[in-house]
Amino acid sequence: MNYRETLEYIHSLGNFGLPAGLDRIKKVLNQLGNPQNEFKAIHIAGTNGKGSVTAFVSSVFKEAGYKTGTFISPYIIDFRERIQINGEYISEADLTRYAEIVKQTGVKLTEFEFITALAFLYFKEQKIDILVCETGLGGRFDATNTLENKVVTVITKIGMDHTAVLGDTIEKIAEEKCGIFRSCPTVTTPFQDKKALEVIKSKTANLIIPDISKLDGEGNTYIYKGKKFEISLLGDFQTENSLVAIETVKNSGFDIPYNTIYKGLKNTFFPARLEIISKKPLILLDGAHNPDGACVLAKELSKFKEKPTAIVGMMKDKNVREVLNEVLKHCASAVCVTVPNNPRSMSGEELSEIASEFCNCSVADSLEMAIEKTKEQNTVIFGSLYLASAIRPLLLEKN
Repeated sequence: MNYRETLEYIHSLGNFGLPAGLDRIKKVLNQLGNPQNEFKAIHIAGTNGKGSVTAFVSSVFKEAGYKTGTFISPYIIDFRERIQINGEYISEADLTRYAEIVKQTGVKLTEFEFITALAFLYFKEQKIDILVCETGLGGRFDATNTLENKVVTVITKIGMDHTAVLGDTIEKIAEEKCGIFRSCPTVTTPFQDKKALEVIKSKTANLIIPDISKLDGEGNTYIYKGKKFEISLLGDFQTENSLVAIETVKNSGFDIPYNTIYKGLKNTFFPARLEIISKKPLILLDGAHNPDGACVLAKELSKFKEKPTAIVGMMKDKNVREVLNEVLKHCASAVCVTVPNNPRSMSGEELSEIASEFCNCSVADSLEMAIEKTKEQNTVIFGSLYLASAIRPLLLEKN
């Protein structure tokens, strides 16, 4: 297979056609020599913030000089973004080669199981020092939960998302995500919903929560426990994500000095998280796609002097009305789109019917048309990470 054929094969596997469980991924990893046992790992689950915490922690370890693997889901820029070492994507040739090895095991896998096995084998053969690993969905039955040498596990903010798979209450969702505590008793988490925190506390005796009483200031520069820190990611919520990253690094067993942590946090880059694509006019790209993410985005938009125009596309299985209600009250109008090449996407027409309850709406037949409709206007794009992935290169090309 060439690279294009490899991607087509991986995507053809799908993610929901096989029953939940770890038996398949364990069988494949065993055939591959259990590569997941060959490196230390920091394992991160949660509903919101796990991508940011992963980015912060990876940046710190890279700054410290460790050969740092990063495994993320989903990707924003390029499929190979899911598998990185020190910020460099796996090459097309390596992805193709390792995919062939996994395919030859003959075990039927989901797309996420396949890419997880591929990644673990790649990280083993590249002899990384540490892996910073995001779960794909949930935790207990997530393919990444085959990791054995975890030095810290992290649970970021838990909210209502993927309820059809993880459960319809905060407690049920928290229970699933706490499944990653297996084989690792040290857990870091931010302050959570009371019900979620009760579940987390019941699952570990070594829980580390950043001490907010030791925080002075907010925004991009703050003092924590007497030390100054600076972050480049926008949003008040990123302060708390960075505190979780600080405590995760400090409790990882790696001796990383303050200056290195400072530089790592400051140098962190994360696309599609309140990412400013252009300043004049302002174009803000955010992956908000669930109620909690919508609340965070809405808080930022409430600071604007003038309401922006929105470009929005969403998946059918999300809490569409709740997300739109939260964000669009801060927008002057909205252009609704169908996310291209995604069968889960709600159509722009159907989305517009709901969005019109909250602001003036129109529909664009393509992302290019949506960009043209909002030209020279302050614009916020939100609703799906898949939308962010598809529209980001078009925005960068024009700006």
